Amino acid sequence: MSKVPSITLNNGVAMPQLGFGVWQVPDDEAERAVTTALEAGYRSIDTAAVYENETGTGRAVATSGLPREDLFITTKLWNSDQGYDSTLRAFDASLDRLGLDYADLYLIHWPMPAQDTAADTYRAFEKILADGRVKAIGVSNFLPEHLERLFDKTSVVPAVNQIELHPHLQQEASREFHARHGIATEAWSPLGQGKGLLEVPTVVAVAHKHDRTPAQVVLRWHLQLGNVVIPKSVTPSRIQENLDVFGFELDADDLAALKALNEDRRLGPDPATFNVA
Repeated sequence: MSKVPSITLNNGVAMPQLGFGVWQVPDDEAERAVTTALEAGYRSIDTAAVYENETGTGRAVATSGLPREDLFITTKLWNSDQGYDSTLRAFDASLDRLGLDYADLYLIHWPMPAQDTAADTYRAFEKILADGRVKAIGVSNFLPEHLERLFDKTSVVPAVNQIELHPHLQQEASREFHARHGIATEAWSPLGQGKGLLEVPTVVAVAHKHDRTPAQVVLRWHLQLGNVVIPKSVTPSRIQENLDVFGFELDADDLAALKALNEDRRLGPDPATFNVA
């Protein structure tokens, strides 16, 4: 049994609060990594069409022996497939690569404001949802203004917005907007990238205080904020370590110290201007 708690999305679907991401993991390596994660106790796996590892992810799911209803599989629509008809075709292709009859969560990967196809794309998402081929639909990298435009033209409020979020980019305005509209906040790059964030003296000190690793402290910070997190690793010991974050709690002083690390500094593209298809 997985020890990861779940949150309830705005349509009543349960989603594990901590999952396993496979960004930048080659397809053959993804199969091994996802297998290790599932054996460790992860039940939520996050992939995307553009990662080119849906096939390996699907193989790991198929050979896991776990009941499909115990798993939560997320994938994402890439920018070049935005548009109503092309979205429907792209979703079919993702399911084929994953070897699944349905997905648990389907996300628009980027808002692509210059292209202005998010609403048509999302209407295709609504059809996929109505047809029972996905349990929940949402977006990724959408700013509040992108969500407002989507609200004006569609009827289903996104269940999730997956955004870059870590102590150096805490996204307070977006998190508050999501909370007002019943949208779950999911963090990509929750540990930052490279060793930078995990070597910050404040993070190291809090880790020492709790006899934990810096990565465990940052993941615990996310969980106590209410974020969904999807850390990535291909190292078995780190895959296990990232899951072992439920046996301690950060106190008010810890949370205040980590909050002070915010620099509003992005590691990835700015959704306001990113329009790469």
